[in-house]
Amino acid sequence: MSKPSNTAFSAPKGVPDYVPPASAEFVAVRDGLTRAARLAGYGHIELPIFEDTGLFARGVGESTDVVSKEMYTFADRGDRSVTLRPEGTAGVMRAVIEHSLDRGQLPVKLSYAGPFFRYERPQAGRYRQLQQVGIEAIGVDDPALDAEVIAIADAGFRSLGLDGFRLEITSLGDDTCRPQYRELLQEFLFSLDLDEDTRRRAEINPLRVLDDKRPHVKEMTAGAPLMLDHLSEEAKAHFDEVLAHLDALGVPYVVNPRMVRGLDYYTKTTFEFVHDGLGAQSGIGGGGRYDGLMEQLGGQPLSGIGFGIGVDRTVLALAAEGKTVASPARCEVFGVPLGDDARARMVVVAAQLRQAGIRTDVAYGGRGLKGAMKAADRSGARLALVLGERDLEEGVVGLKDLATGDQRPVPLDDVVAQVGAFLGEG
Repeated sequence: MSKPSNTAFSAPKGVPDYVPPASAEFVAVRDGLTRAARLAGYGHIELPIFEDTGLFARGVGESTDVVSKEMYTFADRGDRSVTLRPEGTAGVMRAVIEHSLDRGQLPVKLSYAGPFFRYERPQAGRYRQLQQVGIEAIGVDDPALDAEVIAIADAGFRSLGLDGFRLEITSLGDDTCRPQYRELLQEFLFSLDLDEDTRRRAEINPLRVLDDKRPHVKEMTAGAPLMLDHLSEEAKAHFDEVLAHLDALGVPYVVNPRMVRGLDYYTKTTFEFVHDGLGAQSGIGGGGRYDGLMEQLGGQPLSGIGFGIGVDRTVLALAAEGKTVASPARCEVFGVPLGDDARARMVVVAAQLRQAGIRTDVAYGGRGLKGAMKAADRSGARLALVLGERDLEEGVVGLKDLATGDQRPVPLDDVVAQVGAFLGEG
């Protein structure tokens, strides 16, 4: 039912708006995390916002909370069941298969950024529209590649100045040891007094029960057998080599044998970045290897590894450390024209400065000098260009340092070079 026409709208529950000046921090975090992937040769992939529901049911796992409780699923006008993407890996894998990227050079290295959707109870750091940066390296099963993926996430965080986080890592084994461990874990779980839903989860994927956050379930499962104690020789060798590479790269970590990720496709190396400054929602990113996912989605039996980093949570983690990565300045130069002819020329000067890569804004609306200079100060610019009618006749513009108040005339024909030189000196 639509709202009355005189009632203001607000954003949907659990969906944050990022507006200036806070949006500058969001963009700086997202771009910083993405840059770390670019430096390692990961190409950009733009994914559909919605996909066939079956992709996530099959790829993410029907026993997960994501699929069973949190997906935004609806029938489109063609009566097809589609779902707003809850995570990125399944969509990336679908695209790799569909476009035959796996038939070329391996590994296929891709990165993505954008919104994902989960119907969760909103709280700080947990939104129904969450923003992520992710990477996937598909087609090569190499412990050194596992370490590279983890190191990219670590480098991304550190490039933003974040340092109050820790990397937790474990191995979830492979096909040679997971079936035996699954039986062992189920035997343990079925001996407990589990409620019906939890018992059903134990039947589908017993690892999910170890991820249950309810205190009484955590207490009951405290003595559960751990995957790390039941790894095959091959899986253990893989994990040991990953840790050796991380040591060589100088990436600190903590082995957490009880860690379980929220998606079913993980195998072998599995990891999470945690920041204790965020309270209950302490995870700021994580990922792992997924050996059987591509084949499960109809492709070749190729392995892959990747991560998803929460941009929203990284912004909150920086705030918890009292840090910021964004400049408060909207622009570097602010044009102050005084009069109609001066405004017409200033618009051209601003365009020339922008073409030179200098962020420039102009005081519009015919405001006076006092109001325009207040706007210049609020913009965060370092320079104001003050242009009156007499200046225009003389072919000059006043170049004013907003930090010191010093002002000097410079030729209009040379203003781009003069501004560039001033900013370069700073």
